[in-house]
Amino acid sequence: MDESPLIEEKDLVFTFFKSSGPGGQKKNKTESAVRIHHLPTGMIVTATESRSQSVNKRIALARLRERLLALRRRPKKRVATRPTRASRERRLDSKERQSSIKKDRGKVDY
Repeated sequence: MDESPLIEEKDLVFTFFKSSGPGGQKKNKTESAVRIHHLPTGMIVTATESRSQSVNKRIALARLRERLLALRRRPKKRVATRPTRASRERRLDSKERQSSIKKDRGKVDY
């Protein structure tokens, strides 16, 4: 079974724009950066890594798929556990030790 969410073309709005950064004239003159707006969730992803628009489109779609999967993921429920008898006894022993240390401290006379 495929875990990836179904992304329909009608739910996406593609915007192509000029990206900034290294890449020279090719990147500065061409609209190779891609911004995808996913209408049902309102999520927006961009890709400006490559000088190729098609590569950026593929990267942006992969990012969108990843973000949709993360949105769908549910955290595991916590199963309550009880401390063991030995750990309770250790805790009480350390409290008792600390208590006796504090009890043995006397008031400071000036």
